[in-house]
Amino acid sequence: MKRFTKIVALLFAVIVAFSCKNTSKKESHINTVKEQSSLSAKDILGNPKYLAMSYGGYRHVDHNIEPTLDELKEDMKLLSAMGIKIIRTYKVYLPHASNVLKAIAELKKEDPDFEMYVMLGAWIDCKNAWTDKVPNHNVESEANAPEIAKAVSLANQYPDIVKILAVGNEAMVKWATPYYVQPGVILKWVTYLQDLKKSGKLNKDLWITSSDNFASWGGAGAEYHVKDLEKLIKAVDYISMHTYPFLDTHYNASFWGVPENENNLSDIEKINVAMQRAKEFAKSQYDSVYHYMKSLGVNKPIHIGETGWASYADGFFGNEGSRAADEYKQASYYKYMRDWTNKQGMSCFFFEGFDEPWKAASNPLNEENHFGLFTVDGHAKYVLWNVVDQGVFKGLTRNGNPITKTYNGDKNALLKDVLVPPTAKEVSIK
Repeated sequence: MKRFTKIVALLFAVIVAFSCKNTSKKESHINTVKEQSSLSAKDILGNPKYLAMSYGGYRHVDHNIEPTLDELKEDMKLLSAMGIKIIRTYKVYLPHASNVLKAIAELKKEDPDFEMYVMLGAWIDCKNAWTDKVPNHNVESEANAPEIAKAVSLANQYPDIVKILAVGNEAMVKWATPYYVQPGVILKWVTYLQDLKKSGKLNKDLWITSSDNFASWGGAGAEYHVKDLEKLIKAVDYISMHTYPFLDTHYNASFWGVPENENNLSDIEKINVAMQRAKEFAKSQYDSVYHYMKSLGVNKPIHIGETGWASYADGFFGNEGSRAADEYKQASYYKYMRDWTNKQGMSCFFFEGFDEPWKAASNPLNEENHFGLFTVDGHAKYVLWNVVDQGVFKGLTRNGNPITKTYNGDKNALLKDVLVPPTAKEVSIK
């Protein structure tokens, strides 16, 4: 009988210990969720512990093929391994955005310490955008209201993940002729979202912005300096500005051409100096927005909502053009921008995590398909070679493939594809 009593007591002790362990795990998970829910955009943006990245998970030329939840989780693990803690995605009218949030939520259930936050964008169009009718840039699309409603719904469904709502993606810049709107449209929806916060229908700590080209934020010509833009700058919680020196190596190449006083430099030195000028060009666009904002008597954070550098291109940016696209220059620009923005206390949503072949489906060589830091099949480009060496991707895959280096890790082979920019004279007579 004593033996039986001892056995019962032992079993009871084991059950109690197991129960306590599970309770402890559950409490730990609850505490982690609470901590992540309490973190706001104010805590995350500009914090170098929370590096930012633009993210699209599309792997196919056919944009109608949505990435699966497993594929999205695969990507989130890769981004997390390299220190990315906040991603930017948009177009909530497609399954992609809500599936990304679902994937992150599932990863957090599997691992309470997993952290990933989202800047969620609502796509904004003008009337007749993307149709055979003439776009009416003074009237907004009927699709905008349901887009905003969906963004609000997702922000409320995933308050521990969604920390920022962005109204529009390059929706005000005038070169976006198929769809751009006037600032008053963006102002209308930003004000609407801010009012939802005040009424308790959105988290009061959720930050509201619009993610747009530096010109749209007043950093370029006077045609952008309108009253509604002034009101918008006062209405947003911060300015999310885009800057693309890569594209300006063709469209505004004054900083890019190699000047005569650099002719005595080696080829690699010429490239390195050109990349420093590219970073300074990005800083000058930031400065132009900052000074315009200050001229309005406003003092708000400015973060880089999008910037990037393509690793391959034909046409304007390839061998016969500005010779800007290659993995060496991409890695250089990434480092310069991370160093500058981290030191400045700004977030930089680098464009982008992974190549997306649908962006220029008719031409696989187009630069739009090659802005990723990973190839579609999981090859880490030169910018990530040192991260591969650190072993942080061990056991992780993309499309079922282990993460390996491009060029088989042969830097000499890579450098054969790296070209010196044109001379300043060639740029000026282009």
